[in-house]
Amino acid sequence: MPAFRMRSSKFRHVFGKPFRKEMCFENIRISKNAHDGCFCAVNPKNIAVITESAGGGAFIVLPVNQGGRVDVNIPKVSGHAGAILDLKWNPFNNQIIASGSDDSTVKIWQIPNEGLYANLSEWQVDLHGHQRRVAYIDWHPTASSILLSAGYDFKCFIWNVEQAEPVNVIGCHTDTIFSIAWSREGSMFATTCKDKKLRVIDPRSTNVIVETTGHVGNKASKVVFMEDSMRLITTGFSRQCDRQLALWDIRNMTNAQRIEGIDCSNGVIQPYYDPDVRVVFLGGKGDGNIRYYEITDDSSYFYYLSEYMSSSPQKGFGRMPKVGCDVTKCEIQRFYKIHAAKNLLEPVSMIVPRKSEQFQEDIFPPTASTIPSLTADEWVSGQNREPILVSLQDGAMQANPVITTYTAVTRQGGSNRPMKRANTIASSTVPNNVPAAEPASLKNIKRLSVNEDIVTIEETAHSLSQKRAMFEQSTNNNNNNNNTTPQSGSADQNSHYQKRVWSPVSPTVPASTTTPNGLPSTDSEKIHVRKVWHMQPSTISPSPPTDHNGHNFVNDIELKKAYFRQQEELNSLKEQLRLKDKRIMQLEDEVQRLRTGSGDQGESNC
Repeated sequence: MPAFRMRSSKFRHVFGKPFRKEMCFENIRISKNAHDGCFCAVNPKNIAVITESAGGGAFIVLPVNQGGRVDVNIPKVSGHAGAILDLKWNPFNNQIIASGSDDSTVKIWQIPNEGLYANLSEWQVDLHGHQRRVAYIDWHPTASSILLSAGYDFKCFIWNVEQAEPVNVIGCHTDTIFSIAWSREGSMFATTCKDKKLRVIDPRSTNVIVETTGHVGNKASKVVFMEDSMRLITTGFSRQCDRQLALWDIRNMTNAQRIEGIDCSNGVIQPYYDPDVRVVFLGGKGDGNIRYYEITDDSSYFYYLSEYMSSSPQKGFGRMPKVGCDVTKCEIQRFYKIHAAKNLLEPVSMIVPRKSEQFQEDIFPPTASTIPSLTADEWVSGQNREPILVSLQDGAMQANPVITTYTAVTRQGGSNRPMKRANTIASSTVPNNVPAAEPASLKNIKRLSVNEDIVTIEETAHSLSQKRAMFEQSTNNNNNNNNTTPQSGSADQNSHYQKRVWSPVSPTVPASTTTPNGLPSTDSEKIHVRKVWHMQPSTISPSPPTDHNGHNFVNDIELKKAYFRQQEELNSLKEQLRLKDKRIMQLEDEVQRLRTGSGDQGESNC
């Protein structure tokens, strides 16, 4: 008989190693909410954990490297009127965090660099738009200040946090949204829904790129994008309530490329995909283990590697970004496991065993850095860009300078699809003055088939002098905009989101003591203005957003505001009509009863 041959893989012996007790975080009053979220968010500097609190939602912020017993009276971040359901750190700023809550709002918080010494209740941005609780939020992976939120009102909002305004509202869902996930370059996002549909959506045109039936079970399913942005990984349940792992190709979503059963437990599984090593980690709510699979390009598509076993069930996980992992210990992932029964937060490292103490280039390729590739206005104008990469060995930046502009195109049949059109800028520098490699003068034309639609990418390059001129012009424009910002009476200048101020009510101050933006300019009183966006338009209008070419988006913003107002008026009228119809039916029933009573009374008199 032929000898058994084991498949070769560098991650076959990956093992989970929990931290020592003194490095764990004890005595945390973890939230008892039954939501299927993670309840924890981690970045290289801080850990945020949702806690149980009365009178609204709250979370605490802990330094990553200071484990031990947490004080019961530790300062909290509080300000939501309802329980907090999701937390996400800004990937480009370790002090900015977003929270979605039961009170139907999304709030942005600025955590001081030195940490919290008192309760923080002053948010930086307050986003009102959802009609029901906000279940999931996620920052854009490459553009700064772009946030995606999904609520129980079956809607997804794309927010420009810097402007405190919605970019778009996606209302294609017919039931509760179970998960959201951006693609690697942020040109589209995927959702899973209670109607058992798996959707891939263009966030700027609001069109559904492709839609198919995913996992047919009634429980929640989750989705993540792979590194090529053309394949998806989902977890869900079968009709017999078996947990499943599936891989999909959005170019042909008729059937999954592979669906494999995992086990018969009932906890929702959250996938955590590592695009650098192509390994997906599966952590189930209520489980005590973490499974991991390796994704391949052969006909099997993924292989089971092993699992980390523990006797204590987890309520959720926080995941450390790759730039915060310890490469000297060959740590490819680090999870912060929430033990709800023990009020404990336990770090668990996923380690590849290697004998050499040198840097392992094969398991630590360049990873996504903490520098955004695009500004919010550039992304809204239609540009896409791959993440700026950084070496984990020496911190050197490795940027991809190609920017591709996307536009929505209408087909003759009437349906819409996204199209990648030639308007490419190959700049000599990337955001924050990070030097980029000089691109080739010519690029090949690539053709990709997405659901039987041909998508064409044409990449062109400009001369180095033109590129430098464009960058200098955009820099000068930014400097001019900064110079026109009022200095006196403004909010905290250290805040990242104080470039433009939005308020629902205009301050009433004498004209002689106001700046051009209507804010008081007296030295005796410092006014702190927080940006709040409601469905009603703000009375204070900032300078209109523009892209690097000077294109004005104010008309689009005004149209969106008018649209939101009309939607509110329509909803109000519908509610009034419903109440009137109900009242009419009640009156008709009352009249019928009176007639029946009078008839019976006449017969009795006879």
